[in-house]
Amino acid sequence: MKVSSESFYNKVLEHFNTKLPFVIYNKPNSNRISGLLQKNDDVYNTVNYKESGFIFAPFDVEKEAILIPLNHSESIECYKEVTSKNVFSIKNISYHSEKENHIHLVEKTINEIKNSEIKKIVISRKKEVLIEDFDFVSIFKKLVYKYPQAFCYVWYHPKVGLWVGATPETLLTLNNKEFETMALAGTQKYEGSINVLWGEKEKEEQALVTSSIIENIKPIASAIDVSEVQTVKAGSLLHLKTAIKGQIENASIKDFVSSLHPTPAVCGLPMKAAKDFIIKNEGYNREFYTGFLGALNFENEKTELFVNLRCMQYVENKKLALYVGGGITKDSNATLEWDETENKTKTMLDVLTK
Repeated sequence: MKVSSESFYNKVLEHFNTKLPFVIYNKPNSNRISGLLQKNDDVYNTVNYKESGFIFAPFDVEKEAILIPLNHSESIECYKEVTSKNVFSIKNISYHSEKENHIHLVEKTINEIKNSEIKKIVISRKKEVLIEDFDFVSIFKKLVYKYPQAFCYVWYHPKVGLWVGATPETLLTLNNKEFETMALAGTQKYEGSINVLWGEKEKEEQALVTSSIIENIKPIASAIDVSEVQTVKAGSLLHLKTAIKGQIENASIKDFVSSLHPTPAVCGLPMKAAKDFIIKNEGYNREFYTGFLGALNFENEKTELFVNLRCMQYVENKKLALYVGGGITKDSNATLEWDETENKTKTMLDVLTK
């Protein structure tokens, strides 16, 4: 149902205030805001990815993905509007050993890579800030305005939590039998131009991610087409991106997603060894950070799933948890990796404070 922008957000707030699950989102380069308002507070899980609804999946594939089902929800949409002018007051919650701990973990990771078959491990951390007058509608409007090429969303379930994000990475687009995915790796600050030089570490990381994805999908895909590597802008950051397209051969959506997730861009290579190291050493539960989300089996629409990057979780007592990470290889520099996570944090906080 198409409604006015005012009516759309009023409905969403009413839903939130009655503690009912919902998701609102804006697809990349779209002028349409979509919403799915669940009519009860049950937690639905997807078993075989044949259901229709909005999927919200964790990093750890052993844990179940949550579904806001189409048949238990009201669908609403409105047109995108101008940005929210709200500016939020943010206070850092500073943990004395935060920097020291992250650098130590990255150094441990580099040693592990040098002394094992692992080529890459993505190490992340959670940063907490205090936010006055949290208002997810204003934050969402700011994200949509600032990141038109990202998938922007607010997802809420009273029994799970509230997540907000603007992710630049597509996990899978599926239209009948045609699919598209991407390899996204390497990060540097945007300084006014996308014509930049990339170091060998970033180029190698990107090549590793691309070849791994191709290797994983080969058994279930055909006519695979790989683009040239290009530099893309995501907010105030630049990344290296390779588009990968093709046809799915006799495989379900679940098979295809299982061959992609978690991607080398959020986990590492080889996947199982990298994931085991992350779960054992990272020191916190990623939950839905570096999981995936999106519209699943919507009628007359393609399935579009996105990797849950550049996201934050609202925690009780005015606390906001931001999640950031970076790919570690044998050539990584631990201090520079800390700086990269700080840049990513700043990108996210700029949305709230400017």
